[in-house]
Order: sequence, then C-alpha cells, then structure tokens
Amino acid sequence: MSVVELTYHGHACFSIDVDGTQLLIDPFLSGNDLADVSADQVAADYILVSHGHGDHIGDTVEISQRTGAMTISNFEIQAWLAGQGVERSHPLHIGGGYDFPFGRVKLTIAHHGSALPDGSYGGNPAGFLLTLDGKKIYHACDTGLFYDMKLIGDEGLDVAILPIGDNFTMGPDDALKAVKLLEPKVVIPIHYDTFDVIRQDPQAFAGRIESETASKCVVLKPGDTYRL
Repeated sequence: MSVVELTYHGHACFSIDVDGTQLLIDPFLSGNDLADVSADQVAADYILVSHGHGDHIGDTVEISQRTGAMTISNFEIQAWLAGQGVERSHPLHIGGGYDFPFGRVKLTIAHHGSALPDGSYGGNPAGFLLTLDGKKIYHACDTGLFYDMKLIGDEGLDVAILPIGDNFTMGPDDALKAVKLLEPKVVIPIHYDTFDVIRQDPQAFAGRIESETASKCVVLKPGDTYRL
C-alpha cells in the first residue's frame, strides 16, 4: 500500500494525495485569512463538497473550471454547480457510496444546514467516509454529535477529522464524546479559529483526547501534512 497524504488548508479544507491523484475537500480559500494556499494555486482532480454553506463550497466553481476537476457532492449541490458552469460532476446521497479510480467515497449523515450562497436549497449536509488504498478516513465536516457515529466507527477508522469550534458544530466536549464512539487511531481537529465565535485551544483538546481515549490527536496548522 502507498502513502496517503493529508494536507490541511485551514477551517475544514484538506488536500488528499492518493498515488498522485489530488482530492480537495471543502475548498474555502478566498476570504479565509488562515488558508495557506489560494484558489488559483491549489491542485485538484476531484473536489468533494460536504454542504452548501459558503465556508465549505467556497471556491469550488472557480477551481473546477480552472482545473477540470470532477465535483462530488449530493444531488442538489451538483445540480446547482451545473448551473454555475461546472461541467464534470458525480452526485451521491446520504448512505450511498461509489468506487472512483482513487478509492471509495460514501456520504454519511451530518446534523447541520446546507443552504447555498444564493439561498438555493442545498439538500442534506453530509460527512465523508473515504476508503483510500485500504485506509479509512472519516471527515465529519460540519455536524453536531450523533450516536450513529458508533456505526461509522465500526468501519475501523485510521483517521477521524472532527470539528471542535462549537457554536456552529460540535465543541470540544461533544467532539471528545464523538472520539469515544468512533474509536479512530488518529484524530485531527478542524473548524476552529477561523472566526472569533469558534476560537478554541486545539492543544488542550489534544491533551484530553490522549488522556481519556486510546486515540492519538494530531493538531495540524494550515500547510501541514499528515501521512498514513
């Protein structure tokens, strides 16, 4: 098996390199002061969009048009993207998965909203369960805590990427409960410090994870890469 590389770009955005194929998740780069890369620089072969809010769909249209990347999201977001001039897309929906050349993508439930930037209906928000070169990565995206995370954990997770910002998503207390349900080998906290209302101490969260669970917590700064 080859190395899968996860590079954090701030907020909830990641690039994932799978044998040279570049996945880009929730590319909120323009207008994000913490982002380490710009929308006109980032590489993408596929763009995964969890829901319609501007801090997640972000620069999807521009990046897809520049790179020719295929977008992957729910049906409603794909229909909206097509109306914005995005030509390559693959719609999925909650509980459904598909085997792409790089690996498998399955949409999980997420407790959140999903209106698009122009107010259009964005369908149900989602998380992503990715199977890449035999490795299992769960990107929860924007969500509150839900007990069915236990079922996601039954997949045997190598990495769980979880929001800790509170206010709009889980905060540190609920994210700790999520880790106990998911039981991943590694936890990466996201969705904090981008705005004043979601400021958190990720190192304090990491300390709680490693003292109260069997998981390792890896705190990434924008531009940092984690390899598995």
